[in-house]
Amino acid sequence: MRAEFINPFIHSLQKTFLTMLNCSVQRGQLSLKSGSRASYEISGVIGLTGRAVGAVVLTLSKTVALRAASVLLLCDYSEINDDVVDAVGELANMVAGAAKAELEEYSLAVSLPNVITGRDHEIHFPSNVTPICIPFSSDWGPLALEVGLTTPQLPAGKTIGSTIPAETAHST
Repeated sequence: MRAEFINPFIHSLQKTFLTMLNCSVQRGQLSLKSGSRASYEISGVIGLTGRAVGAVVLTLSKTVALRAASVLLLCDYSEINDDVVDAVGELANMVAGAAKAELEEYSLAVSLPNVITGRDHEIHFPSNVTPICIPFSSDWGPLALEVGLTTPQLPAGKTIGSTIPAETAHST
């Protein structure tokens, strides 16, 4: 995966947590993701398509998810419920949306967020994508960002959004 894909997501997560939650996060060591098991109990998943395809996953420890939802929704939460799930989905959406803006040249479209809960849940990236895991720490606890994007290999003469070979396309 290209390094140019990672930095916008890192910056977006740091900015989103600081501006929306007043919580600073510190990035840990990047690594290739092995296996499909999520790092923490609740994950917001956003699919990305365009001139690059893949997904971004914001996976949060229970304590981070509860604190983030409490700050966003101005209500105290002690257990994961529908409101906490919605807040995690919205955080994932904010992170993906801000990163998308920095990756304009890829014409990315962002899916609606899906949120998965439970210990040891699994998230499968597209088979041709090896995601990078970026752990973060915060005063609230640990979280991680998993980013897996690739640029599709197209047959000669094809462009994204095209189904007709360039040499046979005619204008009318």
